[in-house]
Amino acid sequence: MQILVLNAGSSSLKWKLLDMPAGTELAGGAAERIGEGEAGRMTWPGGSYEGPIPDHAKALELLKAFFDRHPYFKVEAAGHRVVHGGTRLIRPVLINEEVKSVIRSLFDLAPLHNPANLAGIEAAERIFPGIPQVAVFDTAFHRTIPPREHRYAIPSRFYEAGIRQYGFHGINHQWIARRMAETAPQARKIISLHLGNGASATAILDGRSVAHSMGFGPLPGLIMGTRPGDIDPSVLLYWMQHDGLDVSEAARILNKESGLKGLTGTNDMREIEERYRQGDASARLAVEMYAYRIKKYIGAYAAVLNGVDALVFTGGVGEHSALVRELACSETEYLGIRLDKERNRNLKGEGDIHADDSAVRIRVIPAGEEREIARQTYELVHEHV
Repeated sequence: MQILVLNAGSSSLKWKLLDMPAGTELAGGAAERIGEGEAGRMTWPGGSYEGPIPDHAKALELLKAFFDRHPYFKVEAAGHRVVHGGTRLIRPVLINEEVKSVIRSLFDLAPLHNPANLAGIEAAERIFPGIPQVAVFDTAFHRTIPPREHRYAIPSRFYEAGIRQYGFHGINHQWIARRMAETAPQARKIISLHLGNGASATAILDGRSVAHSMGFGPLPGLIMGTRPGDIDPSVLLYWMQHDGLDVSEAARILNKESGLKGLTGTNDMREIEERYRQGDASARLAVEMYAYRIKKYIGAYAAVLNGVDALVFTGGVGEHSALVRELACSETEYLGIRLDKERNRNLKGEGDIHADDSAVRIRVIPAGEEREIARQTYELVHEHV
């Protein structure tokens, strides 16, 4: 079965076509600068389009035309990444009007993502009619986090109104859990580190999420490209009381101007690492803070799990930054974590980077959201055929 995986952003649409159940990638590309006049761009294997892409429907029309030119490609189902499923959408679902209504009701919880995700869904329904459309949720993997972790110590009426930890990046953390079950089935206690422009840590016990660094929204936890991670909420109150910041300005600072960008002026870890090696003080501090925060979560989740069997690095930074991996694993020997520096520097793609005498397996696994979405879509469609 050929499954089209779609990840719709506010001005972008990433896509991959996979042959399931083998998981073979047949084609992939992206639409960029949707709704930005003449600046739009759509890519596919061997070609591209440049010009107006007013909405997601136009992007998918261009994609369908590409498929029509190549009869080998036959889209038989579509799997959509949806960031927020709330407390109701906690597993992949066939999309219908009720599902779309719930996704719409969660716009306030994920204003940057759910509206775009729904736009992608509705466009796909029009451009690819008659095929199963499946929604896969980033929050769903974290549904197993217990109340002692997902509740906040605030009045119960807020919890009853939906104020709680939801967690994100769940599709990739679930991919990590699945991949580790295949490659290291003896590893029951796993700390998964998704490091990229967005970053999060998840404690996984027997394949289930039991703790996660993000929360009600994607701001807390690890330091990210433009988000600060954990920050004292008193800072926000101080800004509003003493600097006169309104909610929208505070949100802009926390979502767009903080994290690595706030520390160095850029959120590109590759550029920051180059400046680090050249002795730039702000870059050195940023990298040290970034790795130090990761190390704090490793220690915390080792406590949650009562030990750790495996530490997994994933995401763009997790896969490609040997420096961040080395610093994050430094001085953690008390947990049995011992990195092999040479293996770490030389690794390309998936593989182990722990020393021979390490009690903890340290592994790098490239992100696999598309494969995980395709797998969940394939399984759900087959259940209903």
